Amino acid sequence: MFCSAMTRAAIAAALCTALQGLALGAPADASATPVSSDSRPAADLIVHHARVWTVNPAQPQAEAVAVLHGRITAVGTDAVVMAWRGPGTRVVDANGARLLPGFNDAHVHFSDGGAALAAVQLTDATSLKEFVRRVGDYASRVPKGEWIRSGDWDETKWSPSRLPTRQDIDAATPDNPVALDRYDGHMILVNSKVLALAGITSKTPDPPGGLIVRDAAGEPTGALKDAAVELVARIAPPLTQAQRRRAIDGALREAARRGVTSVQHMSMDYGDLAVYSQLLDEGKLTVRIYGAPLIAKIEDQAQLGFGRAFGGDFLRIGALKMFADGSLGSRTAYFIQPYSDEPENRGLPFSDMLPLVKAGRRLMRADAANLQVCTHAIGDAAIATTLDLYQAVEKADGARDRRWRIEHAQHMAERDFDRFAQLRVIASVQPYQAIDDGRWAEARIGHERAGRMHAYRTFIQHGVRLAFGTDWPVAPLDPMLTLYAATTRATLDGKNPQGWFPEQKLSIQEAIAAYTMGSAYAEFQEHDKGSLEPGKLADMVLLSQDVLTIAPAAIRDTQVLRTWVGGVEVYGPGASGETRRGN
Repeated sequence: MFCSAMTRAAIAAALCTALQGLALGAPADASATPVSSDSRPAADLIVHHARVWTVNPAQPQAEAVAVLHGRITAVGTDAVVMAWRGPGTRVVDANGARLLPGFNDAHVHFSDGGAALAAVQLTDATSLKEFVRRVGDYASRVPKGEWIRSGDWDETKWSPSRLPTRQDIDAATPDNPVALDRYDGHMILVNSKVLALAGITSKTPDPPGGLIVRDAAGEPTGALKDAAVELVARIAPPLTQAQRRRAIDGALREAARRGVTSVQHMSMDYGDLAVYSQLLDEGKLTVRIYGAPLIAKIEDQAQLGFGRAFGGDFLRIGALKMFADGSLGSRTAYFIQPYSDEPENRGLPFSDMLPLVKAGRRLMRADAANLQVCTHAIGDAAIATTLDLYQAVEKADGARDRRWRIEHAQHMAERDFDRFAQLRVIASVQPYQAIDDGRWAEARIGHERAGRMHAYRTFIQHGVRLAFGTDWPVAPLDPMLTLYAATTRATLDGKNPQGWFPEQKLSIQEAIAAYTMGSAYAEFQEHDKGSLEPGKLADMVLLSQDVLTIAPAAIRDTQVLRTWVGGVEVYGPGASGETRRGN
């Protein structure tokens, strides 16, 4: 997950290269377009005999969809839509399967997710012994000197549950620097080799917004939290563009097979943007990307003057990612009251917030440049501080359609639901994390605070817009697991089959809407995607089960049969692995 620094000139060059040709390509010459029997232009694709849930209140259900030049041209009964058939139309019989708009993941780390697919797999290790064995097995297969990264370990699945240390992995990794991510993305474990390379010793002070975990003697254990991770990031070798390309290629395949047709790439760096540009030029960008670089890069976008949501149908920028705190799992989420099991600890405000005047200046600069801001805030103090900052900017610059977001919004103070709504802030949330964190959250923050954790029903009741995502690779990219989590709230340990704080459950219709129209709205794209209606992009997914009628517990077993992006099948029997060039 470590990124290299780039000069301003290099950044500008990468952006200019990446953003060339992003405007929607012109449709084919009308004289060459096949026509249907009644002289109207013939559709390129018709999907019929389907159970279509459109997410369009004016026409919620249909039987068929027709696509022309990458956009939907008709939605309705089989008879009505089949009138668009011509000699060149590809016709797909859905055999009564459920057809939905493609899923739009509002919060992913897309290249990191792709890289994690090929890295050492530690998330499901159920003991420290198994964790160490997997690290050692992986190290035995990589060249000496090569960095071992990612991993996404989770010590809460071990008994006893304790943070791993460098001593646990040193013997298994004698020839390789190791920097293994905790699955929440807010802590890494490094071996002694990396501590030496980074110059981290007992005398190294904790950086602002970070923590070097130490043993009883004051020596670093190898665990580094939040801003302390940067002590290693600055000395780790950057990924090559070839490595990025392999990671993103893997991520694209994973998204296609999961029915994810759009992603909003949080903390995207410019090396990823360059790869997306290359894929776009080759006609191989099979997922629509909205990139949000870190707010530290604000001057790059502000000086280029693009503003929010700049680009074309497949690749856009114009958002910025800011951090207010860390995570509950790493005990760095920032709270008003201390952690129940660590009375001396309230968590850590992130370095982006230190000092607050810096955060305020950056937000004002973003607002002046018409850039969208997406702020990671998990603890109630972090959320309240973020709302304070947003409110101050609105007071200074006036109300308008900013669509500022709070990413995660996990632990709300009761008084802040109303402020969320009044400021029209979008809650960009990840339901899978509710059923994951619910295994252990109450031990850390108590029952009362946990009742306002992942409070989706309460958000809706206050008129707050929801946008669904996964935070992949923190959680699986699979939308079926997200829908299952939102509708059941059944924790992963099996201890809450009727739902953890079940009053916060959503209906399947509400969950789908948050994953489609909600996410589209969160990226200023509700007029182009998020529902199946004429004029919108033909991003669709066909499912093996009807998630609107089966028991919510069965949703997680549903498979994707086909995925279309712009009417082009990117997963399924007719998939080619390509989309239209430059579109």
